[in-house]
Formats: sequence, C-alpha cells, structure tokens
Amino acid sequence: MSIKNCAVIGLGRFGALFAEILSANFEVVTFDIDASRRNFTPSGTTFVDELRAALSADAIFYAVPISLFESVLEAHVEEHRDLLSGKLLVDLLSVKVHPAAVFARLLPALPGARALCMHPMFGPDSVERRADVLSIKDLKIVMDASMAPSDAAELKDVFGAQGAKVLDLSCDEHDRQAAESQGLTHFVGRILDEFNMKATDIDTAGATGLLRIREQVSRDSWQLFVDLQTYNPYTIPMRVKLSAAQDKVFNKLLPNRIFKDRLVIGIQGGAGSFNEEAATHYMSRTPEQNYELVYLHTTENVLKALHEGRVDRGQFAMHNSIGGIVTESVEAMSSYNFEIVEEFAIKIAHALMIAPDAEISEIEKIMSHPQVYRQCAGNLKQKYPHLPQESGEGELVDHAKVAQLLGLGTLPKSVATMGSKVLARLNGLKIVEDNLQDLSENFTSFLFVQRPS
Repeated sequence: MSIKNCAVIGLGRFGALFAEILSANFEVVTFDIDASRRNFTPSGTTFVDELRAALSADAIFYAVPISLFESVLEAHVEEHRDLLSGKLLVDLLSVKVHPAAVFARLLPALPGARALCMHPMFGPDSVERRADVLSIKDLKIVMDASMAPSDAAELKDVFGAQGAKVLDLSCDEHDRQAAESQGLTHFVGRILDEFNMKATDIDTAGATGLLRIREQVSRDSWQLFVDLQTYNPYTIPMRVKLSAAQDKVFNKLLPNRIFKDRLVIGIQGGAGSFNEEAATHYMSRTPEQNYELVYLHTTENVLKALHEGRVDRGQFAMHNSIGGIVTESVEAMSSYNFEIVEEFAIKIAHALMIAPDAEISEIEKIMSHPQVYRQCAGNLKQKYPHLPQESGEGELVDHAKVAQLLGLGTLPKSVATMGSKVLARLNGLKIVEDNLQDLSENFTSFLFVQRPS
C-alpha cells in the first residue's frame, strides 16, 4: 500500500473518531492548534505538538471547521510547501463543493500533491463500539475520486474491508443530495431545539424519533450548523422549499373562511376610527354579505389574528396623501404572509377633542397616532405649538383607543386626542376644533387582506 501513515488535523469530536477508525489500518498522528485537546487523543494514535510532524505523514486528513478549512490550508501551503508536495490531502468536511474549489486553487503550488474530497456520513453518536472496537459496518462514506483516483481506490478498499459502504459521488451531487438530507435534518433539529421539544408520557415512536434528532443535532456546535447551511450552495433552496411547504400545510389547516355565517374582519382601529369608517364603506358595496368587525387597534394584531385564524379578513391603513407610508403597517407586514384582496381609499378629516369636563387651557399634551401628526403638522404648529405630541405604546397607538379611555376617565383630562369626530360622539368627548388636516383633500388608502390561498 502506498499510504503507510496518516495525520488528522483537528481533534474535535469527529477528528478523534476518525483518527481511531484510521488507526485500524495505519499509523496515525493527530494535531490540533489547541494543545489541550491532546486529552482527546484516541487509543492507537499519537498526538504531536509540532505541525511539521503531522504534515510529514503520507496522507493528511483535515477535520477542521468548514469555515476555517480554506485559511488553514492556505497557511499550510504557504509555510510548509516542502512537506505537502507529493502528499495526499483529504478533507472530511460535511460540504464538498467548497473544499473542492479550495483544493483546485491551491494544489498547483504543491508539485505531486493529490486531493481527495471525502465525507463520512456519520458522527460520534452513530458509530457503535463492539468489544471496545469501533465498527463502521453499513455506514456510508462519500468520495469524489476525480482528483486522486488511485488513492481513492486504496482507501475505498480499506473502508470497504471494515464493512462501510463507499459511494462515488461528485462534489456537486453530494451537496445537492446532502442539502435535503443532512442539511434538512440539522435545520429541523435546530427548529425543534428552539421549539424546546420535550419528552412526554405518551410519546409515539415518531415523537421519540424527533427528540432523537433534536438531541443529536444540539450536541454539535452552532458553528457546524451555520457552516453546513452557508457553505453548501443547495441549502438556500432547501430552506425556501421547506418554508413554502410549512406555509402550505399551515394554510391548509386554516381555510379562506372559517366563519361560514359571516365575514369576520379584524381592523387596525377601534370603534369610531377611520379604519371602522373604511371597513363600513368597503362592505357597503356588498350589502348582502353579513359581516362582523373585530377592533384590534394595531396592524400587528390584525395580521397575527389573520395568521392564527381568529379572523378571516384583515384591514389596515397603508398610505396617506399627506403623511405618506404608515410605518406601523410596513413593520408588521414584514412578519406575516397574506394576500391583498384590494387597496382602496377614503377621504378623512381630523378633529382635536378633549374630556367632557376639561377645558383647552388645561390640556398638557396630545396623544394620537403618528400619522395624524404628519397630516396636521402645519395647523398644529400654527394653532397649538405649546402642546407636545405623543404616541402611545401598544394599543394606545390607536387614537380610537385613546378616545375610549379618555371618555372613561382612565386617562387624565389633561390629555387631548385627535381623529374622526365620530370618536367624540361615541365617547362623550368635546370637539375643540375640526378639520385640522393640512390639506382639504386628505385621503388614506387601506389594504383589505386575507390568508394565502
């Protein structure tokens, strides 16, 4: 045999495992830049403190993190070209297109050197130990022998004699298949870990299998997971495909209409809001349709309720002819999938209103939606420059909610609000001044939305 001794660079969990597997047929030395890892040196192998001692072996196996492989090999080529020339360099990475490209770039500087891209499709948690000897029987090892056919044939015989199934695959085909097997498994395992899936007293075999995936994946480093997902060119389409499949299944569980006797519409505003006025206007075009409005006060609440199936349609403000884009809506839209049924607009006017027992001289601030201030900026600056303009948190960003609480006396009477004069009638407030919008032709457009088909 041409290979008499081997070196494994990188003594992590997998590096230690593979060094022990190689020791059944070869003299094996191990090296890691972290000298403390000598404590993980498997029996039958020798840890060396000097890199040159490792690079003197006939075959050098790289078990370093995927993201470090290129820089490690570059450093070795630059500093130890004399030792690497004529050697067999083998990467053990879980991705293959990336190391193949690195080898193709660096090998011309190493006369007589050969490169072998190899991926043992197993890890420390899936290898059995029989009579204190590791067994790789029936486990898979993928090789791309295109850059080192003779060496690949030799190692194929070695691993085949141990019972492993050695598969010949190009680096590209490996990554294509691995994305939807190993890459998918690791991605699902990390999701289960984030979900914090735990064992129960009534677990089925399927649930136990999922728990096993979670436990196995979470034992690997986060860096390995990131590298698997970013250095394989086929994992991006895998994740997109998985996300689309999840959305499709989720949406099948929630039909377009859950409520058959009426159309349940969640709206961004409260009672008396422009959103209510817009929804009433929109539904007036189909008077035969029974409907119910659910006052959700924020676009985030509307899209969340639509996603969860608590409403069947949603409506929220999108743009105003003076105030521009409704930032709240744009931010909420980035987190949810939905379909736009229609965009429409209504003309709106803003009134300044106060508690029934308050006087304008007692008002210390205005609390309303940021869009209101944009649409009335000029008039507010001219007529009420002394009043600070504030927008509430959560549902209080909706001026209809502010008007409701002001009418109930929950908010201090030193607070004023602005919005439709309908709010004053509904909540018993006093109108100080109407039509404070800077332009008489003030239109707001709304989106009427539904769950994806």
